Amino acid sequence: MSRYARKVGIDYTPQEVADLLQKRQIQVVDVRQRYEHEAGRIAGDQLIELEQLGAAAQTLDPAKPIVFYCRSGSRSAWAAEGFRGAGFDAHNMVGGLLEWQAAGLPLEPADGYVADA
Repeated sequence: MSRYARKVGIDYTPQEVADLLQKRQIQVVDVRQRYEHEAGRIAGDQLIELEQLGAAAQTLDPAKPIVFYCRSGSRSAWAAEGFRGAGFDAHNMVGGLLEWQAAGLPLEPADGYVADA
């Protein structure tokens, strides 16, 4: 098990998310709007816009930790808090996609960028 596993209720850094995602130990959910997701995203994520999260909760694996992200970490913090309250092992990626990009981690597509919200 990873040194990051079971950090219940704790935010993850972009590097921690990248490591856990590469090891397939987490689910990564982008809570931004579709146009933001299409501009640039983390490879292997799932887009569920914040307004649709409640209705889409059943599409997520409750046995696997979930890391939510957005542009800066604000919207995803709300999502993580709500899902923790519902019993999920849910986390926020601190700093959002802005911090991911600043850490030099790759965006998809190759020419992706962080769209304004």
